[in-house]
Amino acid sequence: MSESEKRTTALALYPESMNEAASLLKQALPLMMRHNIPPNPVHYALWYTYSKGQEPELNRHLDRAVEDYEQFPSESATRLFREFIIPDELEEAREGQRQAIELVDGMELTVNNNLEGNLNFQASLGQYLEMLEAPVEERLPSLLAELQQSTQLMQAQQQVFLSQLHAAQDEINGLRDKLERAQRAATLDGLTQVFNRDTFTRLLEQTLGNAPGRVALVMLDIDNFKQFNDRYGHPLGDRVLQHVGQLLRNALPPHAIAARYGGEEFCVILKECSDIDSVYAFAEQLRLKFRSLRIKARSMDEVLDTITASFGVALAQTGDNVESLVTRADDALYQAKRNGRNQVQ
Repeated sequence: MSESEKRTTALALYPESMNEAASLLKQALPLMMRHNIPPNPVHYALWYTYSKGQEPELNRHLDRAVEDYEQFPSESATRLFREFIIPDELEEAREGQRQAIELVDGMELTVNNNLEGNLNFQASLGQYLEMLEAPVEERLPSLLAELQQSTQLMQAQQQVFLSQLHAAQDEINGLRDKLERAQRAATLDGLTQVFNRDTFTRLLEQTLGNAPGRVALVMLDIDNFKQFNDRYGHPLGDRVLQHVGQLLRNALPPHAIAARYGGEEFCVILKECSDIDSVYAFAEQLRLKFRSLRIKARSMDEVLDTITASFGVALAQTGDNVESLVTRADDALYQAKRNGRNQVQ
């Protein structure tokens, strides 16, 4: 993920617009106040999700907890947060935690050694000061040599500690990058860098639950892609899919979500939609952008200018779920295919 897409990963749990989020908070805060729930991030996340109504099992647990206990138990909040809010992140977090603990343990050992060296150095200084009060001209060179040796030992320990700190910083940055890559891999399609199918299904389900009458779905399929692969080879086919992913990311309006549904089929979730004409107009703009794609086949020194796509659009209706909305959009897509391709239905 680019960093914007990375939080794709973290913020994908809460894709609501500002107005939607404000509405959910207005529901969540009175519930928390009514049950004397302390205001902290874990409780906010739980009751915000409760207000969304997308996790019936979580809602059941929360209802039972406030009914059974006078004070909402913090251990229950922590357990529910891990189980329903961040289940996918826990395994990566545990591995990161283990490595961080190893780093801290190593640094603690170095600090303890450094502290012991400092204490020894202080003791040596005290001993030398006592000895210097008596006439010790003949021993002064050896005392100074011992003092120099102690000082060098302490400097060496300081250098080891600094090296440990630098190594720890590098390791922590590596752990952070690893976690970010894992989050990206969990939500994005690796080739096209738009959402993958599992994430699309989850986000569409959330969106339908939040605003069922203002959601539209656009499904599209690259025309004759199999013949294209057969003629030019799969590497160039992958490049076409990458260009399509970039085209979709660049063309998305606010609140829209693009995903690769499978193979050469993609989809776009449009929020804040109230009429099918605006959905059709958006899909028609995409169709024209597809037709304008120019990709060079380097091995053949040929510019491909025949890339087109067929589109099916559907506006969510009362009672729609993911399956019914996808089915209607998919039926419209195949109607476009049957009618000659390179069109919107």
